[in-house]
Amino acid sequence: MPAKQFLKDKDKKFRLLFEENPQPMWVFDPDTGHLLEANSAAARLYGFTPEEFRSLVLADVFGEENARRFVNELSADMRPPSSIWSHRAKDGRVLEVEVAVHEIEYGGHRAELAVFIDITGRRQLEEQLRQAQKMEAVGMLAGGVAHDFNNLLTIITGYSQLILNNLGPHDPNRHSVEQIMKAGERAAALTRQLLAFSRRQVLQPKVLDLNKLVTGLGTMLQRLIGEDIDLRLALRPDLGRVSADPGQIEQVLMNLVVNARDAMPKGGTLTIETANRHLDESYAGRHISVKPGTYVMIAVSDSGTGMDQATQARLFEPFFTTKGTGKGTGLGLSTVFGIVKQSGGSVEVYSEPGHGTSVKVYLPRIDQPATTETENAVRAVPRGTETVLLVEDEEMVRNLVRETLEREGYKVMDAADPLEARRIAEQYPGPIHLLVTDVVMPKVSGRELALQLKRRRPEMHVLYMSGYTDNAIVGSGILQKEVAFLQKPFTPGALTEKVREVLECKTRRARE
Repeated sequence: MPAKQFLKDKDKKFRLLFEENPQPMWVFDPDTGHLLEANSAAARLYGFTPEEFRSLVLADVFGEENARRFVNELSADMRPPSSIWSHRAKDGRVLEVEVAVHEIEYGGHRAELAVFIDITGRRQLEEQLRQAQKMEAVGMLAGGVAHDFNNLLTIITGYSQLILNNLGPHDPNRHSVEQIMKAGERAAALTRQLLAFSRRQVLQPKVLDLNKLVTGLGTMLQRLIGEDIDLRLALRPDLGRVSADPGQIEQVLMNLVVNARDAMPKGGTLTIETANRHLDESYAGRHISVKPGTYVMIAVSDSGTGMDQATQARLFEPFFTTKGTGKGTGLGLSTVFGIVKQSGGSVEVYSEPGHGTSVKVYLPRIDQPATTETENAVRAVPRGTETVLLVEDEEMVRNLVRETLEREGYKVMDAADPLEARRIAEQYPGPIHLLVTDVVMPKVSGRELALQLKRRRPEMHVLYMSGYTDNAIVGSGILQKEVAFLQKPFTPGALTEKVREVLECKTRRARE
């Protein structure tokens, strides 16, 4: 075969391989930086036509500084097998690409063939995974701190109430004790937010119609945002149902509305929207925490200041706030994150500086009728006569619970650990009507202790208490109907009411 024909066939083969290759490719002049050719895959990835590519230089895609560095590495023969660069597509999207460069001859001149792998999606998933791991670590720390604080707050608020109960209405010390109670209640609210973020709180889910929940809060939300903000509701009529704790979802909505209000200091429009959504495999592939399926969306959007990418990256971190000193705890969106995640959902934020923010909450859709709410009658709690076995490793909490129950007429035997509790239960000849036990204790959990004791005392009822929930008790933080649970911090009144409720429930079951 003549040399000329061989070169012609070789050129055809190269052009065929170049054009039909599924990997994006360029050919460029390393001296001038001009792009000489681009294949169809490159045109699809970057949005430029092959003709438009031929009018570009490296700086149009790399940016000036990166293009200079890229060429310098080539000229210094520092080229690695591949390297990662940020490129800009025609529509402004930033692409993360892995680049491999090979020297070739093109049109009789030295040129460079660049082959690209688009790793934008992979980088986004890696960043989501890093963020999820960071949030999980912070959540474990927050949950542990909240647990320890809840023990202390149980003691503070508990003894304050006991003192308050013994003070007359005109006692000069009454105001001081009331202030201690108020401070304890505020501290308890903060620890509840930490527990929500760390997904270690107890949820009591019901089948909810989010449209009814939103309209029921409408008047309060309007008062909350003020007259200079226009509140608009866009609620889908055939909205699906979700399984969630109504009080917690109300807290999610309130936090999102407050943040939207604060982003519009000069007024604006706040929109609450509900809709049915199907999140497919493609969407789930771009969001590491999302499972494909049918969801109900509730979105809160504002026309406010918006946020940059750096702010959005830290949005759900506890104690991170863009508000001034004293104007925010930084726990609002952390609480939203924890509640939604614990409810099996996800949160997506869309925002640009100067163009407002939209926060979309997705909760799994279920096909069940909404739960009908019933009013609970307020009643006086009768005194008790039953025998209670109390197990709590925190001495001051144990003393408070024992003292509270004894004042109400109960016979209380207390133990500092499960081993001592087992010994008491084995040696005590009479009935033990109720076991009140902390959930998390050294060596043996409250759940394990209850199972052991109920083998010999099946009629004994159990009340669990804890500063945070334990998976062995509540299974991912969602309370089972047959489990009685008292969340720390609690007041003596809440304790005696819960004890009476559990014992009366036992009596009713015995009659049935």
